[in-house]
Amino acid sequence: MVAYLIGRMSIVDPDQYNEYKQLTPGIIEKFGGKFLTRGGERMHLEGSPDDRRVVLVEFKSADAARKFYESPEYTFARGLRKDAAVDMQLMVIEGFEGR
Repeated sequence: MVAYLIGRMSIVDPDQYNEYKQLTPGIIEKFGGKFLTRGGERMHLEGSPDDRRVVLVEFKSADAARKFYESPEYTFARGLRKDAAVDMQLMVIEGFEGR
């Protein structure tokens, strides 16, 4: 079943975060994932505004998303992101079967 990695974060060091952004597409692709959005424009409709960057990545399964997250390649990339982004929130949620 398809799964989505959803990330929200506040960027505090854009130059360092850019180094992280350069690495992630290849790593995501290696684990069968694809970006659906990566900090695109947004329209706030309800609730408290949240200005954190939003990233949405589709994987073939939750297991593939977990393998991506735990991979040595992404562990290295996370190290670059560590001081560049704060208020991190990452989650994986499985998609709807009837899709």
